[in-house]
Amino acid sequence: MTPARVEQEETYDYIICGGGTSGCVIAGRLAEIPNTSILVLEAGPDHADLENVHMPGGWSANFDSETDWNIIGEPQSALNDRSVKHSRGRFLGGSSGVNGTLCIRGLKTDYDDWGLEEWTGEKMWGYMAKAETFHPKPWFQEDKSVHGTSGPLHIAPHDLPPISELVKESMIDRGLPFVPDMFTTGETPHGCGHVMRTIHQGIRSTAADFITKGFRRENITIKTDVTVDKVILSKADDGELTATGVLALSKEGAQVSYKARKEVILSAGAYCSPPILLRSGIGPKSELQKHGIECQVDLPGVGKNLQDHVLCFIFYEVSRPDLTLDAQVYHGTSAASTYKLYKDTKTGLLSTFPFGMFAYSRLSDRLQDSPLWTSAPHPPGRDAMHLSAAQPHAEIWNTELYGGPKQLTDFPTDGQHAFAMCPLLFSQRSRGSVTLKSKDCRENPVVDHKYLDDPLDMLVMSEACRLANEIAVKGKGTRDVVKGSWPPHLKHHTYETREQWEGYVREHGTTCYHASGTCAMGKPEDKDAVLDSRLRVRGVKNLRVADVSSIPILNNGHTQMVAYGIGEGAAELIKADAGVV
Repeated sequence: MTPARVEQEETYDYIICGGGTSGCVIAGRLAEIPNTSILVLEAGPDHADLENVHMPGGWSANFDSETDWNIIGEPQSALNDRSVKHSRGRFLGGSSGVNGTLCIRGLKTDYDDWGLEEWTGEKMWGYMAKAETFHPKPWFQEDKSVHGTSGPLHIAPHDLPPISELVKESMIDRGLPFVPDMFTTGETPHGCGHVMRTIHQGIRSTAADFITKGFRRENITIKTDVTVDKVILSKADDGELTATGVLALSKEGAQVSYKARKEVILSAGAYCSPPILLRSGIGPKSELQKHGIECQVDLPGVGKNLQDHVLCFIFYEVSRPDLTLDAQVYHGTSAASTYKLYKDTKTGLLSTFPFGMFAYSRLSDRLQDSPLWTSAPHPPGRDAMHLSAAQPHAEIWNTELYGGPKQLTDFPTDGQHAFAMCPLLFSQRSRGSVTLKSKDCRENPVVDHKYLDDPLDMLVMSEACRLANEIAVKGKGTRDVVKGSWPPHLKHHTYETREQWEGYVREHGTTCYHASGTCAMGKPEDKDAVLDSRLRVRGVKNLRVADVSSIPILNNGHTQMVAYGIGEGAAELIKADAGVV
């Protein structure tokens, strides 16, 4: 990389590399320390004028542009050699501005399984609650003891249209008890309930709210359109390495360095934090040598342990016109009127994210006929997926109209109406990697998830699809309105066996955008851990990684609230280590 010019150096107490979910939280909380200067470096633009960030229904319009990292994964053998697009928010607020707005924390046991004193389930629940302000609705039965009331992140329950009420009835009918606030309490591994959304009064709440609007502080400097290249390391006479700043590249191609008096914190996410470490000479020595990078710290775990949740959209046509929301966007000129309604009143389809009822499911009983399941080795007290009886194997939810990833283009036109059941796999046994394509920070890394490479992953995912289909076609609420599969030439509504669903998964399986684990924390004896339990990079002083790349095991839920929790917890650890109470 040859910079166009080198700009003058600036100095701050803390430099945060990545203005995404965790990074914005950390910046906002560290700025509470008097006489402390914070620099946030964000590769993308400011979010303030991005309409499709603030309008919840506009989420996918941020993709395939400069506001998307546009990462394309390697071909996946278990997905018929398809490459999956891993879109990520590339603007201030990061993926909190393009995600599904879902607040699904997982189970407290998920975090206890990390085995790290600083990150127990109870502590993570406290961090996640600290981030939020919960807004109740008269019809919702919340558990007030687990919700926050003063955080910058505004959340509220989602009002269900008729199709979601029917799916709720079907879920209950098929053995998933209704527990209203189960996705916040974190104590129910098998049941259905409502999911809170990061939407309030028709506007998406994002992590950028921690450092903008009412939480803007004079001691925070935000620089957008600046891509971090590497960490600047100084070496003492005894060989000890210290992070003293970062080298970055402006949108115009100028190289600039920023100095840190206290700490450098990488919060660039599971795909982008590892490359910064690697370009800095921190990572597997053999990989660094391939790119002509001098190894400063040989850490074999950098970029490894990549995890995600595999997801399938299973669409059905319905026979009644008053159930789904398709007519508000796909029929006639409805899209224009729906947009006008949002612009005028902040209501309607575009003021929501159209995912409806959610469920967790334990699948052990359904898998007892599988020799692969019953013969798989497992730790004491755990099953073949290494889960306890207090943890779910899968999540299932419904969409409230046709749509989702951009490859879905079979839109229902006038007189046609569709919805999907969406099974998601937890605790996948397969692990992937993030590696450098080159040492140029303008090039995206090589991402290889190795989705479903472990046969157990395919087995459980296929069973989750089978259950989701049973809910739709046999459940009391939906069985009389499901007309068939969508598009109509497909016949998956007739599938009965896991083998049939395995073929569907191979053709349609995709990401749920929950990439994590690539700079994992661990105990001192864990040779693959990149960080200690306080998020400090091994072998380097004053350098941390604080985002979902730092989690050793992906939670059985979604990662949005994990990212907020990591941000809140990281800020507390940094303050404590600096002697700030």
